[in-house]
Amino acid sequence: MEHKLIRESLEQREKEYLSPFAALSSESRGRDRYEKPCDIRPIYQRDRDRILHSKAFRRLKDKTQVFLTPNGDHYRTRLTHTLEVSQNARTIAKALRLNEDLVEAIALGHDLGHTPFGHAGERALNEISPYPFEHSEQSVRLVEILEKDGQGLNLSFEVRDGIRNHQTAGMPVTLEGQIVRLSDKIAYIHHDMDDAIRGGILNEQDVPIEIRQVLGETTGERLNHMIHDIVTQSQDEPTVKMSPEVWNAMMNLRKFLFEEVYENQAVKGEEGKAIRLIQTLYKYYYNDLTLLPEDFLMLLEKGTPKEIVVCDYIASMSDKFAIATFESLYIPKSWQG
Repeated sequence: MEHKLIRESLEQREKEYLSPFAALSSESRGRDRYEKPCDIRPIYQRDRDRILHSKAFRRLKDKTQVFLTPNGDHYRTRLTHTLEVSQNARTIAKALRLNEDLVEAIALGHDLGHTPFGHAGERALNEISPYPFEHSEQSVRLVEILEKDGQGLNLSFEVRDGIRNHQTAGMPVTLEGQIVRLSDKIAYIHHDMDDAIRGGILNEQDVPIEIRQVLGETTGERLNHMIHDIVTQSQDEPTVKMSPEVWNAMMNLRKFLFEEVYENQAVKGEEGKAIRLIQTLYKYYYNDLTLLPEDFLMLLEKGTPKEIVVCDYIASMSDKFAIATFESLYIPKSWQG
């Protein structure tokens, strides 16, 4: 079989098997820059592979999810969060006969633009830069411009749309993007509760009884119930949704986590230090742009405002790299380690 026929046969299989509401690889709106199609992989599978092999994806392993300095090896990082979002989303997509390749590409790429130290780093850049910093937009900027030395990954429209609109305020144009939008919330609600229990901050009985009565008594039961509800409510429907009862219970659980975990000083007491570290690095590079790496200097030469370029560089750092950079600039070597 010629290689070209492999891709075409996979695209034909999608047409024959997937739901009428699925996003078909052969009907993608395509890329900003034309590329000859791969002879083996449909477009969304190719996008998934590009994200998986990107430097930004590898950096996620050393970026904070919620706990800045966890004591133990089993707390989630931004990478493990991303993998859990992908797993949840693929389970739902398979059950609904939607495009798993597209779902996986969006899920793996949705948080590429996150800063070091999680949302604390995001707030730090938002406070100090005159340009709004939003991690979902930064993820799109990264795949469109920053990866591959300024060439970007040239992903399809549908993948970039799903990445841009994965938060509550957005609404992706594809059902696959809508799956990731819900799977992201389900994943962090599930694993942040699990991490909080592991850290001794909460136990299962702390969850309000009215939430447990709807979603279940354990983290595992709740995860299972939310995913089953999406599949049940979205079967053969032109939208991906939850039942009102389960949606309200999930959002109440999210509110509970904000009150008990995300805004808990036992968890977030170190965030002020992380914010000051990020803003100190921002000022350092803003005041001497020549210290930026070459690929970021090229952005300046193309006319990108310096505030955005400095944010690009800071956001690209992992937690470890940001800390090491700060130490090398401000801490005497004899004091380090």
